[in-house]
Amino acid sequence: MRALVLSDIHGNLEALTAVLDAAGVTDQLWNLGDVVGYGGSPNQVIDKVRPLSHLVVRGNHDRVCCGLASALGFNPVARAAAMWTQSELTPENLEWLKALPQGPILPHYASNSDPDEAAEEVDLNVSCVHGSPLNEDQYILSMRDAWAPLQQMISDVTFFGHTHVQGGFSSSGTEWREIRPAYRSRKDAESWTVKLTSDSRHLINPGSVGQPRDFDWRAAFAIYDSDSFEVTYHRVPYDLTSSQGRILMAGLPERLAARLREGR
Repeated sequence: MRALVLSDIHGNLEALTAVLDAAGVTDQLWNLGDVVGYGGSPNQVIDKVRPLSHLVVRGNHDRVCCGLASALGFNPVARAAAMWTQSELTPENLEWLKALPQGPILPHYASNSDPDEAAEEVDLNVSCVHGSPLNEDQYILSMRDAWAPLQQMISDVTFFGHTHVQGGFSSSGTEWREIRPAYRSRKDAESWTVKLTSDSRHLINPGSVGQPRDFDWRAAFAIYDSDSFEVTYHRVPYDLTSSQGRILMAGLPERLAARLREGR
């Protein structure tokens, strides 16, 4: 089974479109949250990704943009974007965001053993969250942050987002490892594959589709292959100018457009 893993689209339609085109056909799409916020195309992004997603976890911007949580904890730029997004969302999309579940969530998939079998199986080896397996709003940016989640998470592999930084962390006994994809370019489409080991626990971040913060402007995503037990990280260029234009035409803070080019 091959799953396309996305996180932190943040209302960036151009980046999402480029990612879906680059990913091609996969068996499932796992969405780790923050579908909206920051970007200028919240309804278009939801309408595009919602019917494709087999699993969606709510993000902190999703909660604020649909009114489930206050924006007072956001900085002024994020708060302005959240309030604009809330005013732009259709009633249907507002209700969809409100209904999104909190992680961790275990992916389900149809059994391949019997073509006529309608029951679903749960992949106990994998779970999906937005921030951390222990707290949906926690940032995992360092090995110090990853230590407790790796010890306590419910699965061997947890896919998480929230930081907008592609990579991850793993542990096996007393050995600890930070995963950072090694790319040669900041211009073209690239991929980087890591083999997961069955005797380790792994925290895997596919990176941000719509607003990367690892100094690489290209849209980020990952594909998980459960048969080979591999994760392939991807970066793809997208129509950055159009995405920035949508932000500026919406009257959102110019900083939100500028940071897309900077990748931070």
